[in-house]
Amino acid sequence: MQVEIAPHVRDTVGQFGAGVPYALKVVACQLAEDPDMGRPSGLPGILTVTVGGDLFEDCPALTIGYAREPDRVEVRYVNLAAVGKPAEAAEDQHPDRSADPAALAITVREVTNAWERITACLQRRAPDSHAALRGGATSAAIAALEQSLHTQIPGDLHALWCLTAGDDGVNGAGCLPGNQALMTLDAVAEFYRQQMDSQAHQDLLNARRPEHDRVTVWKPTWIPVVALGVLDRTSGLYLDAATGYLGRWSRYNEGPGDELDTLIPYLEDVADMLEAPALATRDKPGLVGGALVWGSRLDSTLEERWRPLAG
Repeated sequence: MQVEIAPHVRDTVGQFGAGVPYALKVVACQLAEDPDMGRPSGLPGILTVTVGGDLFEDCPALTIGYAREPDRVEVRYVNLAAVGKPAEAAEDQHPDRSADPAALAITVREVTNAWERITACLQRRAPDSHAALRGGATSAAIAALEQSLHTQIPGDLHALWCLTAGDDGVNGAGCLPGNQALMTLDAVAEFYRQQMDSQAHQDLLNARRPEHDRVTVWKPTWIPVVALGVLDRTSGLYLDAATGYLGRWSRYNEGPGDELDTLIPYLEDVADMLEAPALATRDKPGLVGGALVWGSRLDSTLEERWRPLAG
């Protein structure tokens, strides 16, 4: 069985300890012999292997996630294992999200491929924006968020959060079109609670309103994903866990804007604009120093320094 290690994994595993790259190679050899050795994880289509911290020198306890396909295995992420929690208990918090493992594996692969295209462009052309991206969240952190929201995280969003847990931005601006920022998990939980509290207040008022005048601020299945800025939540995008489609929220009751799609086409569109900026239609990527800045929300103070991204 062929075993591949995703490029972003090879580039980052050394941060966990000097012995981690070697431990990963050993596990890769084991997976080549027994590709089904892992246990189901909370990430759709992903199996996990736990490496004890006492097995390798300079290597902490790790959780290694991999996709098992018919003709190959691909290691998708390496995280520090949760301390003080048996692996079985952690896995029980992550129910299987689909009865079709092949479909789940495709979803994970498509999200990973799109995000790797985005981060490759940032790393090569906008290193400041690349450095502002957070590492992937652990399965335990995503499970805790899921319990807090009382809503199951869709597989595509779960896959994205395992690759990156948010964007700390450059001067308050994120790397997504419109200089929007991928929200951190803490920001997601805080904003979701705020919106649900607002909806509870509206529900009290709706009880006295005629049906056509009732107000919907937020639905329980709406998961905030992208905000106008790192600290600016006046508008943004949510992912509807019930439909799988992205939607737009705005405190100013703005129109819906462009018709939005599911998460994977959104990420692929961002990657396309970065790889071929001359063909970008929705927004124009550019640079201010080492930071990616999109032309649709270019601050007047940055106009002289802004340069279109070369394609």
